[in-house]
Amino acid sequence: MKAAILSVGTELLFGQITNTNTVYLSQQLNMLGYDVMYHYTVGDNAKRMAEMIRLAFSDCDLVLTTGGLGPTQDDMTKEIACQVMGDELVLMDDVLAGLLQYFDNLGEEMTENNKKQAVMPSRAKVFDNETGSAPGFALEKDGKFIVCMPGPPGEMKPMFQNHVRPFLQEMSREVIYYRMVRVFGIGESRLETELLELIDGQSDPTLATYAKEGECALRIASKRRTLAEAEKAVDEMLKKVMALVGEYVYSCDDEELVEVVCRKLMEKKLTISCAESCTGGKFAAALTDIPGISACFQRGFVTYSNEAKIEQLGVSPETLERYGAVSEEIAREMAEGLARVSGSDLCVSVTGIAGPAGATEIKPVGLIYVGLWYQGRTQCRKIQTGDDDRSWNRQYAMLSMLDLVNRNI
Repeated sequence: MKAAILSVGTELLFGQITNTNTVYLSQQLNMLGYDVMYHYTVGDNAKRMAEMIRLAFSDCDLVLTTGGLGPTQDDMTKEIACQVMGDELVLMDDVLAGLLQYFDNLGEEMTENNKKQAVMPSRAKVFDNETGSAPGFALEKDGKFIVCMPGPPGEMKPMFQNHVRPFLQEMSREVIYYRMVRVFGIGESRLETELLELIDGQSDPTLATYAKEGECALRIASKRRTLAEAEKAVDEMLKKVMALVGEYVYSCDDEELVEVVCRKLMEKKLTISCAESCTGGKFAAALTDIPGISACFQRGFVTYSNEAKIEQLGVSPETLERYGAVSEEIAREMAEGLARVSGSDLCVSVTGIAGPAGATEIKPVGLIYVGLWYQGRTQCRKIQTGDDDRSWNRQYAMLSMLDLVNRNI
């Protein structure tokens, strides 16, 4: 069944409120087997609202709206939906009783304009609002359905989970199951190229690639009659994907790379320390965002200057003079010096030119070296991002540190 999501509210068009409802509802509808075709946003204008609903129904069987169910004059979603669906508004005594009880629980007297919220389309299936005053409802005409919910996410999400989701589940003949595969070290265009034999002529399951800052993701989805059938189809496709690009995959469960690394460190009871130059502490900050990592993470140095590298890590002044701070030799000495100072099981270092300044003809912006000391052996990875964006280079350097650790443990 095709679906559209209509967000109502002039404040959304003004950018005063971030519309998180659409993202949430798209995810939920897809999991229920509905194909979300359109996202619409309309202000508090009756004529344009009616036009948007009719436009959505021209290609969809289901329209979900959020917003415009309050007690004020500019809240008119209910009235317009009723008009488009050929129904009439009536006062529902049970809804009014619920509203009176809601305000009584708050210790407040219900104002006269709140009575408007108990006026509903006569054919409506009403959805209770356990966290606010505006009930939602579903209305059908000629096999097409409109579902109207309040705008505040704190009211909309509980209503959807408790009432709307079961209602939609009964109407859906199929379910969608998907897995998000996370990869690092391969760009989106090359990832797609490597998977062309699977992507070309695909029907079900489907594969879609997504670019993320410094990494990529692959969505494998299947729509079947039962969840078990969909899961089986996705898992079979995942095996084919792994055979082609498995060396770049770090998670098949939509985890962040730092989450994967920290989980492995904790499972293996390995300690880790870091010495950072161009990333300025991003690696340490990423690790310490993960609960429980204090059992593994011992210390982090930000050795930005040559003096800091010499004094805190024991980097050789002669090596700095000969090769420069951004070099494989310095990355290695940083990691080895960190091993001596910290005694950690893994010691990871990074040095590079984040940009936009600081480059030479020999050493361009985006040149990065990541060093790792582990089990008495030191290795180094050279990276050239080809990008002069400082933020992107620092992010990619941090991810490269995580990737090198992940591949070794």
